[in-house]
Amino acid sequence: MKINETCSILGRKVILVPYKKQHVLRYHEWMKSKELQELTASEPLTLQEEYEMQLSWQQDENKLTFLIMDLDKWKRASLSEEDCMSGDVNLFLNNDEDKSVAEIEIMVAEPSCRGRGFGREAIYLMMKYGVDKLGLKKFTAKIGMKNSKSLNLFSKLGFKEIARSEVFQEVTLELPVTSDIYQTLKVKTEGSLIEEYRSKDVH
Repeated sequence: MKINETCSILGRKVILVPYKKQHVLRYHEWMKSKELQELTASEPLTLQEEYEMQLSWQQDENKLTFLIMDLDKWKRASLSEEDCMSGDVNLFLNNDEDKSVAEIEIMVAEPSCRGRGFGREAIYLMMKYGVDKLGLKKFTAKIGMKNSKSLNLFSKLGFKEIARSEVFQEVTLELPVTSDIYQTLKVKTEGSLIEEYRSKDVH
């Protein structure tokens, strides 16, 4: 999505940056994992297809993607952006009848980055951005039935199950953005900053 092509979101543990061409190689390596393919219901792509996917997502006004970077690593000048990558967070505006509804998706791909609160913070930052910049009023999430960690995380965030598909083996959850939810987003993202994206790899 063009709106986030040049911005980053600075949090406490992570910094969200736009998914660029220079990130594709590491992303491609992640998606060779059978575990991640199963958890994200994804098919493996060739490297060329991955580059094409990155470009299409950057240009698609119904998809908003940020990469999740480990902020501690980001602050170290000796490390490249590729070294800092831990996962991604996405919004999909697939409801043609109501563009105030978006599906949210999170993936913490780097094993060493799991269980450290990166995913939770990235979701809060993304939802706050979606409400403030896109006028979103409701979030949905589709999670595989076997993905107990994600189901537990979204449940703790306040998402409620609204549907279950045995055919696709997935659960659909939703979270309307009430005044209380928005207040929670403000508290959980307090001190965060939306800044101009400056690549670590350009000196």
